[in-house]
Amino acid sequence: MKTIIPFLLLLFCGISYSQTTITGSVVDDNSQPIPGANIIVMGTSTGTVTDFDGNFTLTYNQNPPFSLQASSVGFESMTIEITQNNQVASFILKEGTALDEVVISASRTPERIFESPVTVERFGLKEIKNTASADFYDGLENLKGVDVNTNSLTFKSVNTRGFATFANNRFMQLVDGMDNSTPALNFPIGNLVGMTETDVQSVELLPGASSALYGANAFNGILFMRSKSPFDHSGISVSYKAGITSQEAAGDNQYIDYSIRVAHKFSEKFAAKVNFGYLKGTDWAATNYDDLNSDGGTRESNINYNGVNVYGDVVAANIRAESGGLGIVPDVFVSRTGYEERDLTNYEAKSVKADWGLYFRPWENDFEIQYVGKVGTGTTIYQGSNRYNINNFFQQQHKIEIKNDNFFLRGYVVGDNAGDSYDMLLTAVQINRSWKSDTEWFGDYIRTYVGATLSGATDTQAHAAARTQAETGRILPGTPEFQAALNRSINDPSLLTGSKFQDASKYYHADANYNLSHLIDFAEIQVGGSFRQYNLNSSGSIYTDLDGPIDYSEFGVYTQIQKDLELNENLKLKLTGSMRYDKSEFFDGFVSPRISAGLTVNKNHNIRASVQTGFRNPTTQDLFIGLDTGQEVLIGSAPDNLSRYSRPYDVSLSGQLLGQPAVINQEGGAGYTNSYTISSVNAYRATGDANVLEVANPDIIQPEQVTSAEIGYRGKVEGFIIDFSAYYNSYQDFISQADVVSPLYGTVGDNGLSVSALDNDDTQRYNIYTNSEAEVNSYGASLGISTKVFGDFDLSGSYTYAKLDFDQQRFPDFVTNFNTPEHKFKATFGNTDLFKNFGFNISYRFSDDYYWENTFADGLIPEYHVVDAQINLRVPSFKSTLKVGATNLLGDEYFQAIGTGFIGSMYYVSWTINNL
Repeated sequence: MKTIIPFLLLLFCGISYSQTTITGSVVDDNSQPIPGANIIVMGTSTGTVTDFDGNFTLTYNQNPPFSLQASSVGFESMTIEITQNNQVASFILKEGTALDEVVISASRTPERIFESPVTVERFGLKEIKNTASADFYDGLENLKGVDVNTNSLTFKSVNTRGFATFANNRFMQLVDGMDNSTPALNFPIGNLVGMTETDVQSVELLPGASSALYGANAFNGILFMRSKSPFDHSGISVSYKAGITSQEAAGDNQYIDYSIRVAHKFSEKFAAKVNFGYLKGTDWAATNYDDLNSDGGTRESNINYNGVNVYGDVVAANIRAESGGLGIVPDVFVSRTGYEERDLTNYEAKSVKADWGLYFRPWENDFEIQYVGKVGTGTTIYQGSNRYNINNFFQQQHKIEIKNDNFFLRGYVVGDNAGDSYDMLLTAVQINRSWKSDTEWFGDYIRTYVGATLSGATDTQAHAAARTQAETGRILPGTPEFQAALNRSINDPSLLTGSKFQDASKYYHADANYNLSHLIDFAEIQVGGSFRQYNLNSSGSIYTDLDGPIDYSEFGVYTQIQKDLELNENLKLKLTGSMRYDKSEFFDGFVSPRISAGLTVNKNHNIRASVQTGFRNPTTQDLFIGLDTGQEVLIGSAPDNLSRYSRPYDVSLSGQLLGQPAVINQEGGAGYTNSYTISSVNAYRATGDANVLEVANPDIIQPEQVTSAEIGYRGKVEGFIIDFSAYYNSYQDFISQADVVSPLYGTVGDNGLSVSALDNDDTQRYNIYTNSEAEVNSYGASLGISTKVFGDFDLSGSYTYAKLDFDQQRFPDFVTNFNTPEHKFKATFGNTDLFKNFGFNISYRFSDDYYWENTFADGLIPEYHVVDAQINLRVPSFKSTLKVGATNLLGDEYFQAIGTGFIGSMYYVSWTINNL
């Protein structure tokens, strides 16, 4: 013992003093500090990050010598040899190019974007801090080939390569590996309950089909958002933004947006963080009063007027049929008088979100166990089949993940609650019916019209008198009676009597990935899989789940092999092959392979090519929706869904004279089994020729497939960074929605009773989900160029071309929802250091005109030009950045979809503290 104790004391002292402390700084080649730069001991996980002034202190429990590396996105890495304790390490990082940035999304493994096997766009810390947009999510609109469609101030939909809708279930959005699509709607709702800007580490966007690695929903692309680790980014960061939104229809309104991030590294084993964000403003008011029918005109000039942003006037009837076929009553449709959207909402826009995480590294290395929780609530306007006031919508996510550099295993749950949301179109319908039923209203109209005609009035005079009489007792906006009727409707979840949007759905998801590269030298091989269980619970207000929640599941497994081949010192070939198998319980399994090759020439040029197949399973809405929008009924085509929706219909007096009952109950399956095409019904009503009627009876929905081929080039050419890609997509079994008309009696094609039902307007219009027989192809290309001009000014521009190819004349009822301009051009110009601590950025976007198709409304979107700009001042003494900016600086209001509000301008001032 006398011998051992001194030895142990000596060993303990040796361990205690085997520590090396290094201090230093990281600056760029203009001597400007680089905050948030990563400092790491080479070959270990020990590291730290620089503070706001670019300084750092690092303690390592080993004696020199060892190597220390500094790196930061957008800069070339630098390594310094540490030879003594208390050494001062001064790093000067040379600014790199966009091609040097590292991405993970393309191959599920870190690689330079220069060598990525497919097209990938990246939005890093530098771009986030310098964007002229109001926030980082809006800044995605400046990326090459990316479309961001504005639904409302707080709800924007990201898309690539065509087929854009606000309900964009072709596009996946992942936040730290979690899908943040809403369980009820089955698509991302922008950043309403997403990430706070102070916690964003990077954003990557993968355009095009990505099913080979990411499954069914990765059909048009994926947006990856990664947050900052509290091990690497500790401290308190605060951002406050205030300003106004300015729109001709809504005026000038206050806008505020702030967030706070608190993160602390307690030790090398444990770290935690909390984020909170709050946004409040006034939404873009929608005031489009164009008529949705072919008649045009206004309420004063058109008896069947149905305004785009006027609701309740969708209720219309053929007054001759309603009269029982009286010859004195004209064979025309008349609509009830509606209410403007501004009468049905206060246009409040709000987003409140918070997240927290606990991170544990038991062995102080890359092995990490983490729990992450996210909650968010918000108020916004959503446009789908109708316009919805999404009021106090709530979503939560909880994730447990185990990972290291070679694998991850995660499981999470996503749940939502619709809160106080409601359908504004149905609200107007129910307000109208609260003071006078449709039967009473049209009865008053017809009796007054007949009386006025018999008294010698002209047709115009008779219609005017009829509407005046029918409107007697109408509730006017702003009155207590109107507010009471509105409140009754928006708190009633039965769509026959109310308009409340009710939901408490959720899904459970698990996925795993293992990279075998540390075990196999021949190539980098990955294997993985995923499983998802849906639980739909809308109490019958969206889905046909009135009798209880609907459960179903799907799973997938995949593998990828990647091999680098050094052909010679100037040629490097990278081959990648992927394959995935997915299975939904309703459909046969599907295999989606991808093969790609990238050839690097002279280290500055990379040529890539890939071919892949992708697929997407029908969504929850495609399968189980059963929603009466007032204009039509949306019916999903899951095998057991066709009989789950049914409702009673009043039969016209003319129909009753044909021997039909006064009320007929019809199931939603009639849209699939007993229906005419909408175009042929319109043709019949225009010509009176029953021979033009075409039976629809569409097939039950099946998964959609795509074969996608892409070529591309990335490289440096005499100071210019060039990124080009071109693609061609060919679709099979294209999932689409079709409008059909089902007679309440008779069998389609009988040339008798069913035609009489059309004459008497005893019909129901259905919007059904099916696969089109049309051959659908799309193709396009994108070119991005960036360079330095006038010494140190950043200049970049991109052009994107997109084209749809299918036979519209042969399939007149087929709606693709391509909704994408053929030509887009974007440009940015700025300087992060125009002079000491001062920078600026200007961005410009041009969109060609395009035709918007949606179940709510169709129409032409005019071309638009948008300029955003910002100036910023860095104040090192306060670790702060001040920014003054404006979006849509030209003030030319524009819109991106029929029915949404015109997008005005935003002017803001922001103050960000300690955002590393």
